[in-house]
Amino acid sequence: MSKKEHILVIGAGFAGLASACLLAKKGYKVTLLEKNDQPGGRARIWEKDGFTFDMGPSWYWMPDVFEDFFALFDKKPSDFYELKRLDPGYRVYYGKGDILDVPAGMQQLEALFEDIEPGSSAGLRAFLKQAAYKYRVSMSDYVFRPSHSLTEFIDLQLIMKSMSMQLLTSMSSHVRKYFKNPKLIKLLEFPVLFLGATPKDTPAMYSMMNYADLVLGTWYPIGGMNEIVKAMVSIAESYGVDIKLNTEVTRINVFESRADVIVTNKGDFTADFVISGADYEHTDQHLLSRKAQNYNEKYWNSRTMSPSSLLFYIGTDKKIEGIQHHNLFFDEDFDAHANEIYKQPQWPTKPLFYVCCTSKTDPDAAPEGGENLFFLMPIAPDLRDDEETREKYFDLLMDRFEHITGQSIRNNIVVKRSYALDDFKADYHSFKGNAYGLANTLSQTAFFKPAMRSKHVKNLLHTGQLTVPGPGVPPALISGQIAAKEAMKMLKG
Repeated sequence: MSKKEHILVIGAGFAGLASACLLAKKGYKVTLLEKNDQPGGRARIWEKDGFTFDMGPSWYWMPDVFEDFFALFDKKPSDFYELKRLDPGYRVYYGKGDILDVPAGMQQLEALFEDIEPGSSAGLRAFLKQAAYKYRVSMSDYVFRPSHSLTEFIDLQLIMKSMSMQLLTSMSSHVRKYFKNPKLIKLLEFPVLFLGATPKDTPAMYSMMNYADLVLGTWYPIGGMNEIVKAMVSIAESYGVDIKLNTEVTRINVFESRADVIVTNKGDFTADFVISGADYEHTDQHLLSRKAQNYNEKYWNSRTMSPSSLLFYIGTDKKIEGIQHHNLFFDEDFDAHANEIYKQPQWPTKPLFYVCCTSKTDPDAAPEGGENLFFLMPIAPDLRDDEETREKYFDLLMDRFEHITGQSIRNNIVVKRSYALDDFKADYHSFKGNAYGLANTLSQTAFFKPAMRSKHVKNLLHTGQLTVPGPGVPPALISGQIAAKEAMKMLKG
């Protein structure tokens, strides 16, 4: 078939952009349809009175994934943005006057562990050695497989490697094998808080996230996470991708088992192939006719979702002393909050929360003398969302922040915006208002995830955080690459 076939990509998040870039580079005609007024999906920006806020992702982990993506186009991240490694990577508050700064250097990190728990530096080396192995295996043998069926994983070498990936050991027990101090345990368990299960129910395989965190490091692209989006848009447009903003897909018409007409609020588009990077459940249940759907409503309601978030974007007219770029407030019970997300879903009683202050690294994110703050509180998906509840938690977070940091900021807030479940639904058609996709439980890994390939529509693929390999910016980049490769195989077939 001719490479000039027309491919429509729905959604200009990381996965959709990645697919569009690769397909256009191979010579296909690509049109990218985006519902919102700017590309990036959850990585959009909001600007107000001189403040610039990343609306979603704020952690730049796994720099190798970004490097590998840009290398596909003979580029490097530095061709588009300046990348700075943060040191300390982040600060953990265990209470007023009780803080832990996580250093970038391994020697300093070992000294920190040793100071908190004598003898633990040897445990840290052993723990991270295992984590490094899991990371290498996962990011090579596992993550780039389209996971159409179990047969992809019937590989003796891969099965042997899987035996040492600790799929059946819990993260909780794995961490406690090496460390006894509760501060260190909280530090090492924190990356799994967003994976969709408590540490007791998360496979120890995900200690690979500790390798990404503590060894590969926490980075920041000067200008914000949206700089990655701008870079990808630049690549896409250089290969002729037609990006149409404010263009919402309302229906995918299927004729003789093929998607032939994509209906939008800006008119109809015809396509030879369709890749949907929109919310999978929305595409499956609301854009396709019942007979073209992969799954039914019961299936989707049975899925275990990762958390949603209550967010506050806050601009102040004064500098906030003593905080870092990334700040984790672990002054309350980790297990109790996790239980109120995963086991007994409800608005949390005493939540943990996170504060990002990009203006500490990037002064242009706020007017001179001001500060750019991003508060995030993980919550269960599918809760009732209203302004009264948001304000209740705003007051709670402000009380805790001011008490722990020892400074008042309420009277210095000049910009404020909240964002939660209803906004995720309105802006992204997010299933149950989730922020991070499907939970990374063993029963929702690889070929157990919603299938990338449509069962009933021959020229439709799904990509993004609700299919393989999973949620997060690096996995979304990889998902888009997998979808593009699969599309090319199917078109050639």
